[in-house]
Amino acid sequence: QVQLVESGGGLVQAGGSLKLSCAASGRTFSTYTMGWFYAMGWFRQAPGQEREFVAAISWSGRRTYYADSVKGRFTISRDNAKNTVYLQMNSLKPEDTAAYYCAAAKVYSDYNIKIKKEEYDDWGQGTQVTVSS
Repeated sequence: QVQLVESGGGLVQAGGSLKLSCAASGRTFSTYTMGWFYAMGWFRQAPGQEREFVAAISWSGRRTYYADSVKGRFTISRDNAKNTVYLQMNSLKPEDTAAYYCAAAKVYSDYNIKIKKEEYDDWGQGTQVTVSS
């Protein structure tokens, strides 16, 4: 199991930027010692709505995938040496307002990613992002 802690949320005006961080505990996050890798993802959930996929990244960082709604504006990245995953969010819109969650999924290739929330094993507590118009 991996413990995840998000940070970096806040209040920003439309058109502004924020960078979210997700710190993972455990040395196994960045190694293959347990027989698997950790692919990572970001999801978000607005009040009264389902939790939705935002972005995903493979363990190696070579493969990324984005929801259409954020493509070209958000960038996911990771630093395995620091056990941290990032979400750079630019050109923010009021509809990006939500609680943002980091998640980890066990995979068996350093190139695999996951898109469905049901495929993720561990979740953080979330960080709130509010975009004012």
